[in-house]
Amino acid sequence: MNRFFCFLSRNIYRYIVKPYLFSQPPDSAHDLMIKFACWAQKIPFMMFMLKWTMKYEKSQLSQKLMGLEFKNPVGFAAGIDKNAQIGYCIAGAGFSFGSFGSITAREGLGNPKPWYHRLIQYNSLLVYAGLPNWGIDKVVFNLEKLYDNTKNFVVAASLARTNDALAANDEEGIKDYVYSIEKCRGKIALIEINISCPNTFKGEPFTDPERLDKLLSATDKVTAWAPVTLKMPLDKTPEEFNQLCAVVAKHNVQALTIGNLRKSRSNLEIPTNWKGNIGGKLTEEHNNILISSAYKNWQNRFVIIGLGGIFTAEDAYKKIKAGASLVQIASGLMFKGPTIVPDIKKGLIQFLKADGFANISQAVGAGIK
Repeated sequence: MNRFFCFLSRNIYRYIVKPYLFSQPPDSAHDLMIKFACWAQKIPFMMFMLKWTMKYEKSQLSQKLMGLEFKNPVGFAAGIDKNAQIGYCIAGAGFSFGSFGSITAREGLGNPKPWYHRLIQYNSLLVYAGLPNWGIDKVVFNLEKLYDNTKNFVVAASLARTNDALAANDEEGIKDYVYSIEKCRGKIALIEINISCPNTFKGEPFTDPERLDKLLSATDKVTAWAPVTLKMPLDKTPEEFNQLCAVVAKHNVQALTIGNLRKSRSNLEIPTNWKGNIGGKLTEEHNNILISSAYKNWQNRFVIIGLGGIFTAEDAYKKIKAGASLVQIASGLMFKGPTIVPDIKKGLIQFLKADGFANISQAVGAGIK
């Protein structure tokens, strides 16, 4: 029966919800989605129907990584729910983990709007948000409630440097990260340190190896209570990326999230007056290259979390076979709707059977071993 409701939900999103949302400016559509999900998760019947419709869990998809239990490899990426407002809906939709934020030490208003442009011909988005969020002092209450009240769901906070002049130099920026990490102590399961948000006041200073080493030397002192993943930049060659990984390997970081937004617009038809960087399908190819490179060089050191351009189970499986133990979805959720989660999990089971794997962990890196 839930197969029928999943089919119904998929088509309602495709033929009714998505056309309406895509008729609105992207910023407005994002706000509508957040407001609707906030309303829905307060209604027990709505949450029951969500969980029942999206329910699909198989033991073949479960893994224990970094001391945490992941019931499946499909996660919710940072960037959509900036203030951890709709975490119950995310958990109810069948994700095994979610990264909320990115969140900063102080409240951020974000860049001048518009924050988003749809690149429909590329199944991608242009993002220029600039880390708008309520600040960790407020958001941490939502994180804590979610952490305390959800089962079999790994709560992660994506933490970034405040996008203002006060955190413009490295010392203040490092203090900013450390403050946010300390505020989350005991209130989340996984720390994501985002060093790669390009739409900010001072760009990405901690993607420089020497400055990254300085940042992680400071965060090492305050992260012993939870595993850490570092959200990595996308626009690096494999050689440059490996240099960053060599720095990260010296510190208390257990995972790499690969990777963030794409800066290059070469050979793309994007209006020059549209500000921002690219997320979605256009990031997929280079993300997969970096995942493969990281796995080849660091498979015994880091868990790899892959994201960028995941719209189908095949997309997710490519990242897993390239070396990702976990994957995250962002743009795919908006283009395909919430049934993307069970659809990917069902597809992964089929791929595992076809390849003769008993568990998803056996497929990790199988494409390059």
